[in-house]
This record gives sequence, C-alpha cells and structure tokens, in this order.
Amino acid sequence: MASPLPLRSGTSENPDGTKTEYFEVEPTEENLRSLIQELFEDNWEHIIFGPCVQGAVFEIRFFEKPRIGYQDGYLTIGPTSWHFHLCVGPHKGSDTRPTPPELAATRRCSRAAFFRDLDRAGRQSSWGFRMWNGKDEQMITVFFPNPWLDPEKSDYVETPDWKRLALWMRLRERYAGIPVEPPPVDSGPPQMH
Repeated sequence: MASPLPLRSGTSENPDGTKTEYFEVEPTEENLRSLIQELFEDNWEHIIFGPCVQGAVFEIRFFEKPRIGYQDGYLTIGPTSWHFHLCVGPHKGSDTRPTPPELAATRRCSRAAFFRDLDRAGRQSSWGFRMWNGKDEQMITVFFPNPWLDPEKSDYVETPDWKRLALWMRLRERYAGIPVEPPPVDSGPPQMH
C-alpha cells in the first residue's frame, strides 16, 4: 500500500459558506475493521450511510443486522439480498488475476475521519464518519443520530436532544483520540440545507 495521506484534522471551508470539521482516524487495517464492525454489527440500527458527493446523497439504512465478512482486504457488509464492499487491508487479487500494486493502493482506504458540519453561523448541523481511497475519492459516509432530527419522524425538532451525539462522541474518542466534550451552547437550530 502507498503511504497513507497525512492526517488532516482541522476545518475546511465549503463553497456554500458552511464548514466541516474533521477528526482523523489512523487508516490501518486493524482500526478500520474494528470501527466498521462496531458501526455495522453493534450500531446498525442507529446509522444511515452511503455515498455522499455533490449532487448525490444515498441515505441507506438497514432494517436487520447485516452480516460482515472479510476477504482479500475487503469487508463485505449487508443482508442476504444485497451488500457492499470496503477495501481496508492488503488486496492481492487471485492467483489467476493478481491485482497490480498501484491498483491495490488506489482501492484501499487511505484516509478516514469523523466529521461535523457547521452552518454559516457556526452552529453544528450534522455528524458523521467518512472514508477515502488512495486517490482521495470518497468511499462511504456514515451519518450518526442528529440531535436536531426526530429519529421516528425524520423531521426537525425545535429543541435538540444532545444525548443523540453519544455514539458519535464515544467512537470519535476511541478511534480519533478526541475527548468527549459538553453539548454545544444552544443558539437555535442550524440552517439546514
């Protein structure tokens, strides 16, 4: 595998005036396997996931606990009717079709980070985790429970339930080394897009 991209914790400015704060995770095979398994085996009912790029957001949710397998560097996650793959470890291909090293490095996750989005006024609006491949292309985004969204109705609420950040805070602390912080000072709901 090519050397991983340098850790880039910090804040990025988005074209619409919002910001995204990143909290980097060391993208080792062991770290990513543990984190993905914790997300999809232990917390599958609390998360929404999928590709999230400009112009397309897939909000996928499991309604039953998915199965997770691992072979040739790939985690395979899903129920029996469909699944997806994430390359998190050494990928060699088969004896008859070996994967060239440069292609294996492109496929493998080279960057992973927890994130939180801030609206134009700096209010927190969404929380998640992302992975990028060796070409810095997004592989997956996982959205965590949002204090501003009613999980039953998928509708915005007037008063946030900051306890909904517990999973994001706990996993961010474990995998990115960021201590759990107190809930933000409530300055009203964020501007949702």
